Amino acid sequence: MTASPSEAPKEQRKVTLYRNGSVYTAADPFATALLIDGDTVAWVGSEQAATSIADSSMEVIDLQGALLAPGFVDSHVHLTETGIALDSLQLGGVRSAAELLDAVAGATVSASGAGGTVLGHGWDETLWADPALPSREELDRAAGGRPVYLSRVDVHSALVSASLAAASGLESLDGYAADGQVKRAAHTAARRAARNLPAGALRRYQEAALAEAAANGYVALAEMAAPHIGSVEDLQLAAGWNAPDRPGHAVPEILPYWGQLAGSAEQARSILDSLGVPVLGLAGDLNMDGSIGSRTAALRGDYSDAPGERGTRYLSVDEAAAHLAACSVLGIQAGFHVIGDAGLDAALDALDQAAAEVGEQRVRAAGHRLEHVEIADPDAIQRLAKYSVTVSAQPVFDALWGGGDSLYAQRLGSRHAAMNPFGSFYSAGVPVCFGSDSPVTPLRPWSSVRACLEHHNADERISARAAFLGHTRAGWRAARYRNPMAGQLVPGAPASFAVWEVEELMVQVADGRVQSWSTDPRARTPLLPALDTGTDPVCLQTVRDGVELFSSGSLGS
Repeated sequence: MTASPSEAPKEQRKVTLYRNGSVYTAADPFATALLIDGDTVAWVGSEQAATSIADSSMEVIDLQGALLAPGFVDSHVHLTETGIALDSLQLGGVRSAAELLDAVAGATVSASGAGGTVLGHGWDETLWADPALPSREELDRAAGGRPVYLSRVDVHSALVSASLAAASGLESLDGYAADGQVKRAAHTAARRAARNLPAGALRRYQEAALAEAAANGYVALAEMAAPHIGSVEDLQLAAGWNAPDRPGHAVPEILPYWGQLAGSAEQARSILDSLGVPVLGLAGDLNMDGSIGSRTAALRGDYSDAPGERGTRYLSVDEAAAHLAACSVLGIQAGFHVIGDAGLDAALDALDQAAAEVGEQRVRAAGHRLEHVEIADPDAIQRLAKYSVTVSAQPVFDALWGGGDSLYAQRLGSRHAAMNPFGSFYSAGVPVCFGSDSPVTPLRPWSSVRACLEHHNADERISARAAFLGHTRAGWRAARYRNPMAGQLVPGAPASFAVWEVEELMVQVADGRVQSWSTDPRARTPLLPALDTGTDPVCLQTVRDGVELFSSGSLGS
């Protein structure tokens, strides 16, 4: 019988020694070297010890002072959407309806999707001097008759041309309005029409997203697929990147979820069996509500800039409870996209109802998760902790839209100050992991770590170390990953890491009063890049299970 890679004799496996750098590991805060044996970390230690163990059978890589640290895990991404956003009109810098129309008019055929549709992403009218949106007819004229689909930065609404609206039958759907912006069911139909792509195109978009992730130090991505976002084929292609016999370059591991509602354990099992690929749960972007930017997040009170509007709740408490109970019985993860406080109230009431039906222990043991959870008061946080629900949050949301003169302040008034309560989650013992929700925010992990340190609410800031763990080891744990040692660099752990060119290493904490002494070597705390320099560390190499995913070519033997 042929041995598997993990069982192969040592002499058949590649052995690599990294030295002359800094290794982020709990095993030794002063480690400068790391030895990889096949797909596993074999040793970490000092430069002197590295000299004594180096031999001609090893590949020896000089880190040249670089930082070698566990690879990042993005706990919430959309592969195909990310690839499309990378290749379509970039609208984040647009500052008026006229500029947006100019961008559409200048779109080339190569920037178009299915059927020549002009695709774009990232517009945010709250940054415009005049927030008035272009009409559908104006979009038609700018595009020369081609269909147009332009997703808002939060991807919960879009601008569509009259031609796309007519071809997709949007006029009769909830969320269709007289202007160019569509929401809710109308947006779902418009997105499906714009994303109706052949398998080859889907694969190319996913590959582009995976390459972008690897170049930024990610070794794994949680793909949050759902019927309203993409097809089962799209999910199958995403999960297929994990196939050991797949030809082509190595890519980050995919942690796949499918957000489809189940009313019973039998229905949940039927959904799982019908997918054709294994998934980690019926969770992720199973929407309880929408987004704050599109005013579809479900709130207890009115939006401050739209009296009478409180958003949209897509699921009832009974529906959510049945889903949680079904998944708990099967021992798989359930979860929902939840942003508003009224949406969270419904999810928490559903947890109570499911626990009453199948038992609290079953609910806790399933490891359910909620995505985003941007508005949570102390009582809600305690209820999350009670059920051991993991919160999968996006720190860059606060960096982009938090603060006193921000989108959140416009939409929510004084309520914005308590949003994204990372510090409160940690204090209450709520498990937290972090991601980008790409393409909503970029695949830039150090910017996300920095956002935790520089939260607009000082009481909700967390240390760089806590944020880094939330972006690495916690991501594996949130996915209930099969190897409990994933996300750390200690002997016996998977050899999954990234190498970074850094300006300075230090300990950074949320409380400035202790920062001066905590950087002292006697604190024996592993060091991370200084994130107050204005620039992010540069990724030099990304490795998953001992296999290189990305290299800048700067490291040499």
